[in-house]
Amino acid sequence: QASFESRMRRGRSIALPFFVLLWLVPPLAFVGRVSQLLQSTGPAASAPRRRVARFSEMPAPPAMATVSFSHVHMYVDSLRELEDYKKLEAKLNTFVDSSHAVLETTSSRVGADVVGGRAAWLELASAHGDPCTGVVDPAAWTGQMQDVVEQMLVALGWRITGSGQTAETRSLVVTSKAESGVKFVITAHGKQTMQELGDALPAKRQKTAGDAPDHFDVRHLERFAQHQASRQGIAVLGFSVAKGGLDNIYQKYKKLHPKLLASDEPRQYPGAKILEVYAYYKGEKGTSEADHGTLLRFIESDAGADFWVLPGLKRTAATFDTMATPAYCDHWVSNVVSRTGFLDTLEDTLGFTPKVDFNAGVVAAGEAQIESTVTGNDPNKRLEDEVAVLMDQSQVYLPINNALSEVGHVHLYLKEIGQGVQHIASRVRDLPALVQRANDYRKMTGAGVSFLSIPRSYYGSLTAKKLSQDSKIDFAEAQKYVEALKKVGILDNSDIMDLDATREKVAAALPAGVGAGTLDWVMRGRYSNMYMLLGDHLSEASYLKIVSNNILVDVQGDDLLMQIFTSTVLQRAAGQEAPFLEFIQRVCSEKQDPATGKPKAMKPGCGGFGIRNFLTLFLSIEVSKAAKARGDAEAAGNAKVAEYYGSMVEAFTAQLDESNPVLTAISDAMTLEGEALERGDEAEATKHEAAKNKGQEDLQTVSTKYKNLMKSLRENAPQGA
Repeated sequence: QASFESRMRRGRSIALPFFVLLWLVPPLAFVGRVSQLLQSTGPAASAPRRRVARFSEMPAPPAMATVSFSHVHMYVDSLRELEDYKKLEAKLNTFVDSSHAVLETTSSRVGADVVGGRAAWLELASAHGDPCTGVVDPAAWTGQMQDVVEQMLVALGWRITGSGQTAETRSLVVTSKAESGVKFVITAHGKQTMQELGDALPAKRQKTAGDAPDHFDVRHLERFAQHQASRQGIAVLGFSVAKGGLDNIYQKYKKLHPKLLASDEPRQYPGAKILEVYAYYKGEKGTSEADHGTLLRFIESDAGADFWVLPGLKRTAATFDTMATPAYCDHWVSNVVSRTGFLDTLEDTLGFTPKVDFNAGVVAAGEAQIESTVTGNDPNKRLEDEVAVLMDQSQVYLPINNALSEVGHVHLYLKEIGQGVQHIASRVRDLPALVQRANDYRKMTGAGVSFLSIPRSYYGSLTAKKLSQDSKIDFAEAQKYVEALKKVGILDNSDIMDLDATREKVAAALPAGVGAGTLDWVMRGRYSNMYMLLGDHLSEASYLKIVSNNILVDVQGDDLLMQIFTSTVLQRAAGQEAPFLEFIQRVCSEKQDPATGKPKAMKPGCGGFGIRNFLTLFLSIEVSKAAKARGDAEAAGNAKVAEYYGSMVEAFTAQLDESNPVLTAISDAMTLEGEALERGDEAEATKHEAAKNKGQEDLQTVSTKYKNLMKSLRENAPQGA
């Protein structure tokens, strides 16, 4: 049996599905049968048996086209000349080639030697100049007014592999080193920003003359800007369609949802046929008008077509650095007004069916409450190994959120921008390495991305009670150890350990004679929650890399899941709502067929949809906003307002800590229910279903408690808050 850690290093199995949290399942045997249940935790969900059927080997619904992930299309304020970006790529490649010693993890260092790397980066200016990034102090880096192309090149090691230009617009294709993986098409007007296009009076502009493809016409940038608060954004979700399927999709929309057709019929190009439809209705399905913001694009291409990704784009030579990692599409998330309306539309036209629901009890951050459903296709596909699972693009997942309250991220996104794509999730082979790279490169170059901060309590803490239980020592003795660590600052008043505390420093702070086993448990206090989950399957260095890089960890059945969210991208000013990116990794269990002894085939999306990280995501968004507001108040010398926002941070963190054990119980029950259903044991399945529903009720109680607490805080907010 290979450990998780060795399998991660070898790139075996990957990518995490959608949202995840921690402490989901007690330590497990990591080889064996995996529950395939992706089940709703809400009382209004469909019957569990129906959910399981959706993930069994069933043929796709008849007369439905086969679709897979193709590309994401962003509209941005501006793009530099291709030559400038290529100069940056060359500098980045030289940086890796000449600085391996400072960039790679060593036995004594996790990640790069940032100080040495910064010096090496600055030295390259004499030969390469400072293309795109300019000379930037890493300490002054902010997420606002960033060039998203530059961010992808620097932080992720992606490269520009295609380009195209019309009389008025310029477009680039940014991809990872995997040709079949993620593809971001990024388009800008040659002279005007999205703000300027959106502020202009709507005009009945004629299609640009010439042979330029319609999808790059400036009319679309104007339309999107005028329906998305003049913001940059993710404007189009693109899907590949199997031969002969596009006309099928067109007929479905024409018959059932004609208001959503963006053109009278599909457009024909040399080597391809394209259909574009509006993604959402403004309100309820059918009765309201189409929302003219986000599009869904379906492309049916001929083999050997002479374009890259879309007609009008040609391949551009690109060299990837040796440390770059492939990335593949996993799921694309929308914030909408009518979740059920979008779900129904996708089922009517594409045959997509719901896979899992997250109701208000699961997704509640104080007063902010949402509902979310993950829908997707059923490609009826089983894959032979983890590499195939990583690379598969046939399984499409589209999570859909709607707000249930007039506070919180989703509500503000809809109010400020309108319906649209909240974030894009890509899966990779080694998530800790990718995140370490992005964080190191930002500190060395002053460019790239940052990630959402996760409360340290998510990863673990050290209390006298827990230390006494784990190390089997007297409580009074454990209390002495905890007090000694607090006295020297290794442990803070919230029971969080200093992540950089060495074993020697901790041993010196403890009374003489503390045993090695007890010292082991003290050191695990930095990541005790994860250790409960994974035990010795990861080394201390791997645990610390996960904690220091704010990676979320989960287990579903026998599969390990990891994920992380960037801070907002395409954001002009601090505090504005904007999209973000997610990166995930799955480590699928190595299941064997008992009859043959051979490995079983794997299903795309192994690992399920962990429920707790969904909550962590939304709590972290709210914590980040409150923490920024607290910092602003402190800078302004307003102590009362700072105290108010500090109380919000504490409340959101407390909600996460109180919710985790309940979420663990729900997840355990879901897994056991799925296993019982696979065995055909209805009585056992009913028992675990009842436990799951009881957990949901308990979670709703926690949600209500913190909803009322946040309401009280808000109603008594000081002036200026």
